[in-house]
Amino acid sequence: MSKRTNVSPFLSIAGIALIGSLAGGCSALERLQQIGEQPALSRIENPTVKPGYKPVQMPMPTPQPASYNPNSLWRNGSRAFFKDQRARQVGDILTVSVNITDKAAIANETQRSRTNKEDSGIDNFFGKNTVPIVNATLPTRLLTTDSTSASDGKGSVNRQEALQTNVAAVVTQVLPNGNLVVEGKQEVRVNYEVRELVVAGIVRPEDIQSDNTIDSTKIAEARIAYGGRGQITDVQQPRYGQQVMDVVLPF
Repeated sequence: MSKRTNVSPFLSIAGIALIGSLAGGCSALERLQQIGEQPALSRIENPTVKPGYKPVQMPMPTPQPASYNPNSLWRNGSRAFFKDQRARQVGDILTVSVNITDKAAIANETQRSRTNKEDSGIDNFFGKNTVPIVNATLPTRLLTTDSTSASDGKGSVNRQEALQTNVAAVVTQVLPNGNLVVEGKQEVRVNYEVRELVVAGIVRPEDIQSDNTIDSTKIAEARIAYGGRGQITDVQQPRYGQQVMDVVLPF
């Protein structure tokens, strides 16, 4: 005879909490080592050697042969007589003006109702009010059903975001059609809080202004992230155990 083992709910919760603490163990140890210290800034790295870096592949037009103007000192697309000062090759730097002002207000409501009623209208079966086999008395109607359903759903969104800043980005790749893949990261530490701004995307050389700046609205496949890390951000985040419970518990 096999024995049945009952696991205490407290032990189950403790096991889940232990798994969550082990999952964030490395991060927790790193945070313990930084108690009383300012958050360290990330070192400058080559974006192309990062573990998650992948070269961008986009649809390219048919290559066109280069055309030159004989006996001409002017170059097509140049903003200066002697040299174009805008970013144009891998390693060049340009300034991205991040200007995001989004505002959205959406409200909708959906109502639905339905009423069904079925009545057979049969009150005699073979001329009798009883079933011949079981000799049971039938109700007044053989089939009478009623059903009613109703639903009312409401939803609203009210969002407003504003971000205005500048960040320098580096050209990491030149696509065959001449477009530039740029990526920039900025970190600012104030007391014990570090603010991070990451910008990445694809720009056209023609959209770069004469002062070597470009607006973020002209960046294709733009990826803009603004956040931070430190004591304030740590307090605003729920504990690891609470995050595990939010994922595991079905209620």
